[in-house]
Amino acid sequence: MTIRLPGTDGQLRPYTPRAEPLRFTEGGAFTSRTVFSAAHVVADPYADTSPDSPAAVDWDATLAFRRHLWSHGLGVAEAMDTAQRGMGLDWAGAAELIRRSAAEAKAVGGKIACGVGTDQLTGPAADLATVRAAYEEQLALVEETGAQAILMASRALAAAARTPDDYRDVYGHLLRQASEPVVLHWLGPMFDPALDGYWGSADLDTATAVFLDVIAAHPDKVDGIKISLLDAGREIALRRRLPDGVRCYTGDDFNYPELIAGDERGFSHALLGIFDPLGPLAAEAVRILDTGDTDGFRKLLDPTVELSRHLFQPPTRFYKTGVVLLAWLAGRQTHFTMVGGLQSARSLPHLARAYELADGLGLFPDPDLAATRMKSLLSVYGVEV
Repeated sequence: MTIRLPGTDGQLRPYTPRAEPLRFTEGGAFTSRTVFSAAHVVADPYADTSPDSPAAVDWDATLAFRRHLWSHGLGVAEAMDTAQRGMGLDWAGAAELIRRSAAEAKAVGGKIACGVGTDQLTGPAADLATVRAAYEEQLALVEETGAQAILMASRALAAAARTPDDYRDVYGHLLRQASEPVVLHWLGPMFDPALDGYWGSADLDTATAVFLDVIAAHPDKVDGIKISLLDAGREIALRRRLPDGVRCYTGDDFNYPELIAGDERGFSHALLGIFDPLGPLAAEAVRILDTGDTDGFRKLLDPTVELSRHLFQPPTRFYKTGVVLLAWLAGRQTHFTMVGGLQSARSLPHLARAYELADGLGLFPDPDLAATRMKSLLSVYGVEV
């Protein structure tokens, strides 16, 4: 079988899909690293919705995908950026997602952590007290489900805060209130432009100092930090300054193999959106790392970086489109539809290249199915296949 794929030059070129996928076995938890995959939501393709409508979610398919991740030993980071929080999934939908996924995690023994934010604030700019109350509402819901909380960066807080002390005060209040240690999430503006200047400064050195102040004041309430700045050197420098017992979870979808492998002074755990499409392969790589074979880990995981950098290329926040495409091509869902209509957020050449890179890595359990589905997508765009 040959497929004609469009390139960025507007020309079609022949591509021969891989004949055989890589084979991965399921397995339990890892011993050397704690690894979460942020997970996407599966839209209901038959719902009569508009881009401004509340998300219509296919709950059966969404939970089935989480069981797929858990079956390979990965934890699920729920209701995060990958699940289109603030980009098609509103707070009501996120709350239902958290409840359902946390219950499913209990049923199958899966590890889960859930995003806590302020996205129920959709009206005029809120003051700090209102932002704090919104965080409290979401934190209470996550703790009620028994899931671990991830305190996500807040657009509302970024808009309301005037000084670094505003961040110290809001996060300090939440950490004192949390019943169990949480993960603090620093999401860079490449993922969400509304978060520019988070922690009170656009200067990253100044912002880092504030971030570390918050952790140092409450080290017993911080399980770890998730850094999504796409800057490996900055992450390494930051993790070396963390208090003992506070983990660094890399969110760097450009440099994750080297950060997880680590160096003589430490390593990063992982909480990554790219592990949604890479789930079985990523799990296999971490099992190799569990044996102490860092070279084997890098040999398997390093080739995936080209795909990840492609999916996360600017505008980075639209990486979810490629993630959902690959889930459809891999047979993890029956359609290529996204909440908010974001399946249209990337060009056909971008999607074609994502298919080609994923197929080259052997990510599709059934390469023929992936090729057939890719052909059907191409035909919608007028490509004669």
